[in-house]
Amino acid sequence: MINELKTEANTRMTKALEALGNAFNKIRTGRAHPSLLDGIHVDYYGVNTPLAQAASIVIEDARTLSLTPWEKSLVPAIEKAILKSDLGLNPTTAGAVIRLPLPSLTEETRKVYGKQAKAEAENGRISVRNVRRDVLSSLKALLKDKDISEDEERRGQDEIQKITDSFIARIDEALVAKEKDLMEI
Repeated sequence: MINELKTEANTRMTKALEALGNAFNKIRTGRAHPSLLDGIHVDYYGVNTPLAQAASIVIEDARTLSLTPWEKSLVPAIEKAILKSDLGLNPTTAGAVIRLPLPSLTEETRKVYGKQAKAEAENGRISVRNVRRDVLSSLKALLKDKDISEDEERRGQDEIQKITDSFIARIDEALVAKEKDLMEI
């Protein structure tokens, strides 16, 4: 029983860590990376489609992304979607190719993105703690139903706390790496 709860906690905490990684990918750094555009959706024949499924995204150089839509008629829709996103990017179009030059980050924008990264990391920690809370309440229910002994419950609590601590440490490491990435010039 306790092993099942540990497995469940591990799985759910891993998902929280993956969600944090996705959130970090959307925070712009000074370098061009296709994952910046992951949150952008385009109206593709009436269907809200992720940008990566409507165009090929290529890194032209360190500060430029190049998008080639699968159909030339999508160029205006893609430009509109990029402008509506909160990334602060201005697309330039040459025929069927859309280029996205990434402006260099100022000290002020780096600090804003750093605060955003800290907020995302805190949300990740909260998610991990919520998983811990759920699993501990399941342990208490097992104890109440006399399915496990008090010693087993205590051992289970300690093991869940160790798992929680390891995931929070991984979140902190990811935050430090993202902040370092943001502060690079």
